[in-house]
Amino acid sequence: MHRLTDSRLWRLLLLLGGLCAALTSRADPVSAVQLLREGGCGGILPAAEPLHHNASLDRAAQQWAGGRSPAAAARGGGYQAQTTSAIHLSGPDSSLVRMLRQSSCRTVTDRGLSDIGVYQRGSDTWLILASAYVVPAASQAPLLASRTLELVNEARARGTRCGQRSFQPAPPVRLSGTLASVAFGHAADMARHNYFEHEDLKGRSPADRVRAVGYREKLVGENIAYGPKSAEEVVQGWLSSPGHCENIMDPRFAEMGIAYAQGQASKRGLYWVQLLAGPLT
Repeated sequence: MHRLTDSRLWRLLLLLGGLCAALTSRADPVSAVQLLREGGCGGILPAAEPLHHNASLDRAAQQWAGGRSPAAAARGGGYQAQTTSAIHLSGPDSSLVRMLRQSSCRTVTDRGLSDIGVYQRGSDTWLILASAYVVPAASQAPLLASRTLELVNEARARGTRCGQRSFQPAPPVRLSGTLASVAFGHAADMARHNYFEHEDLKGRSPADRVRAVGYREKLVGENIAYGPKSAEEVVQGWLSSPGHCENIMDPRFAEMGIAYAQGQASKRGLYWVQLLAGPLT
């Protein structure tokens, strides 16, 4: 069990007294959460750093109160979340600390959370606690490409069902630096110009883009995605979509390129492009 030192316990008691006095005169759910994080929910859990009050999560909390799921509300509020937790309380402002301690200690003191938003209406309080998604650094691209290749080849090795079609196991594909470069060019173009199509703004198809760099192919396929935050998420999304899944499982493909780019303005998620090809030998 985590124990407070005498000095910390004394500080906690002072904070509790001051906070309770403040809460009797005004609603301050953010301060209630901060107090419980600093004190480890009364000393029963490890203490945690204060959360940052985030205006985007305030908007998200309001959308959650309006009926959206917390994760969807966070996206709608403009917050790119890695993890999201939500707390709904109903009762007088003076009881916020007590209600949080009784129902949500582990959530409130979660060290993996960094930001908080709040919305209040009448006697109800909606809190969204989250950690922001950090876009993978360029140095992580080779690791993400290797992990994506691993997941794709695992699916090909076991065989799978894509919608109404069943696919037998297929030979593994290998990474191609040329295809990866073409994939990144299209991902970056979509991110920069805020569109989401296989055909680029110059009217070129995936096969056109591949041929333009001198790659000689028998067949080209392309999967694109917007929003996934990891190799696992993007591959699972493609495998759950019949057309994308069929591309991944097509035994005629022998090489693959994978790339991502961060969106701009209001669409700051990741744009993903996977190119699959059967090269001429």
